Amino acid sequence: LLKNDGLLPLDKTKLKTIGVVGPNADSRIALQGNYHGTSSRFVTVLEGIEDKVEGSARVLYSEGCDLWKPNLSNLSDQDYPDRLSEVQTIADYSDVMVVVVGLDENLEGEEGDEGNSYKSGDKNDLLLPESQRILMDRVLEVGKPTVIVLLAGSSIDLGSANDKADAILLGWYPGVMGGKAIADILFGNVSPSGKLPVTFYHQSDLDLMPDFTDYSMNGRTYRFFEGEPLYPFGYGLTYSKVEVESASREGMTISARVRNTGDFDTEDVVQVYAKNSPARPRLVGFKRVSLEKGQAKEVEIQLKENDLLVIDDHGESVSGGKTEFFVGTCQPDKLSCKLSGTSVFFL
Repeated sequence: LLKNDGLLPLDKTKLKTIGVVGPNADSRIALQGNYHGTSSRFVTVLEGIEDKVEGSARVLYSEGCDLWKPNLSNLSDQDYPDRLSEVQTIADYSDVMVVVVGLDENLEGEEGDEGNSYKSGDKNDLLLPESQRILMDRVLEVGKPTVIVLLAGSSIDLGSANDKADAILLGWYPGVMGGKAIADILFGNVSPSGKLPVTFYHQSDLDLMPDFTDYSMNGRTYRFFEGEPLYPFGYGLTYSKVEVESASREGMTISARVRNTGDFDTEDVVQVYAKNSPARPRLVGFKRVSLEKGQAKEVEIQLKENDLLVIDDHGESVSGGKTEFFVGTCQPDKLSCKLSGTSVFFL
């Protein structure tokens, strides 16, 4: 969960009409990624939502736009999505909008694979195709409560939608039953608890980065990027709030007392970062913990000696000096803690 201004979880008892739009809303391909077998059953995001609210609310659906081409109909000569009027009508009649966008194996995969017709490979930028950006803008202009569900396998900058959407849920490529899992999160049957394994950058950050063939990594990844990322490595919201009350170290064991101070049962991920000169803070251990609301638990994270090694540019181990440890449910930087609303315990 990347953003939530209070819209999620949705309360289906208060909703009469839900609008579901977007090229990945009813897409089976977007569930699978580009390495997969053949399943006997699929549940798309649209189907997951329909199953969840059956008998209590109606669901209006439009594909809205093509994944990347200007329009859906081969008969249309427009150079912009040809279903925008349909989307506008759905938004006008809906209590909440779920916009399901992103990529699939046709745009994100190994270039030249038989299945993607040479449309995929390395991306030129971090933005979604223009057809999807236009779709998101049109929905958000209506002003209805809107959650964006992003199905993709890489860092994406949603542009102005990052600020305008009420909630953003990153589903990655969630698997053939992914629509059920996403519906369970949207309607609060389970609290989201995933953490980003990569840094999400702003599109403008690309101008500050070295060439991709520069393997020094300066200016890239959470360890060497100097700016403020769109969403930092290790970041991810829940519907509750898990805080580290205390932490200690004995040998290579980090012990932490964590408490769920929010109103939802949830899982979260306790993360341990180490800093010793000249290296920057880096993740050295983590552990998932399940907490009922109000519950506290002791968590132990076992580190290895190699976790604290500092390697120079020549591949040699150098003295790391005194090691500082940071324990929390986010990366120990101002942006990460601000976004997640939690603090980091230093020891």
